[in-house]
Amino acid sequence: MEENGTKMTECSSNPIIDEWLGRLQAAGYRLTAPRKAVVETIATSQHVLSPQEMYEQARERYPALGLVTVYRTVEKLDELGLIQRVHQPSGCHAYIPAAPGHQHLLICQSCGRAEYFSGDRLDALMEEVAGESGFQIQDHWLQLFGKCRDCGVNFS
Repeated sequence: MEENGTKMTECSSNPIIDEWLGRLQAAGYRLTAPRKAVVETIATSQHVLSPQEMYEQARERYPALGLVTVYRTVEKLDELGLIQRVHQPSGCHAYIPAAPGHQHLLICQSCGRAEYFSGDRLDALMEEVAGESGFQIQDHWLQLFGKCRDCGVNFS
């Protein structure tokens, strides 16, 4: 597919991509080819992606993509709750598609693969922290970093 003389891949019918594009459009954003390339990239990723990584991958779909478009699209997807910000140990932010409900993240420090997991056996800890600190805890966010089974872990 060609748009303005620039190569662009045809978006396959993907309900997640369609939903995200519909939400962006409903929020007043035009559905340009560069914006679609960014949405396709992040919506289908199983890895946390920094804006720079999104830019590099989305340029495979739309070579004329600008980095500013990536940042603007990420900002809007974040506002709409479609992506989740991941705070990495390096201090840089990356993003992954948001999971429905209350989920926690496992993130591989080698390949960037991310998996959501559920389960809240943190009630006792939160009660203890609340009691000691005087805070009324209303929510929490848990990210665990390590290595996925594909990257291997040496326990010897």
